[in-house]
Amino acid sequence: MKFCVYLYPGMEPIDLATFGVLSMAKRIEPSIEISTLAAQAGAVTLTNGLKVIADHGFADAPDYDVLIVGGGPGWVEEAENPATLAYLRATSQQCQMVSVCTGGMILAAAGVLDGLPATTKSETVPPEVPPLQIMRERHPAIRVERASTVDAGRVITGGGVTLCIDTMLYLLGKYFSAHVAAETARTLEYARAWAANRAALPSVGHGEAPPKLQ
Repeated sequence: MKFCVYLYPGMEPIDLATFGVLSMAKRIEPSIEISTLAAQAGAVTLTNGLKVIADHGFADAPDYDVLIVGGGPGWVEEAENPATLAYLRATSQQCQMVSVCTGGMILAAAGVLDGLPATTKSETVPPEVPPLQIMRERHPAIRVERASTVDAGRVITGGGVTLCIDTMLYLLGKYFSAHVAAETARTLEYARAWAANRAALPSVGHGEAPPKLQ
């Protein structure tokens, strides 16, 4: 199964944990393949200067089953980037779309979440307005929920910051098995945190049909 992590300027480095979870899961499920994508292939500067190399750009985007969009302060500009929004709209019917943290705000701006339930980051440093509140105010067509993960079938959205780990574990359980997800959490030494998070902020599933993956 092919996963692709989308990178953009100002993305929060901690959201690269999406790649990290998949990297650990590959030890348990070797069929996992991971690539990275940006508007253009090459170096992408994340928040506070970390540079990450994107394998591909829009022009030579690889085949993938799942596209993962992370969050970070750069979401504000990315949510106004016509090329990004057009790309997300064009691909949203062809693959499983996944966002974590304020990556959900980018999907919202692209119209990918219209008519669906979704979540995003809910905790901020004052006086910042929580993105969850912004999503409710700006996007009335979205059924906004506070949850660790919201599964709307063809789109899965995750909550803020380290909940990106929980969202990836949910995805592993959905597309592989509960065993793969649990073993990945164990080897990450995250099993206790995952259990605590699920008890405090459960995942929400709404049963819409996911896309047919390759």
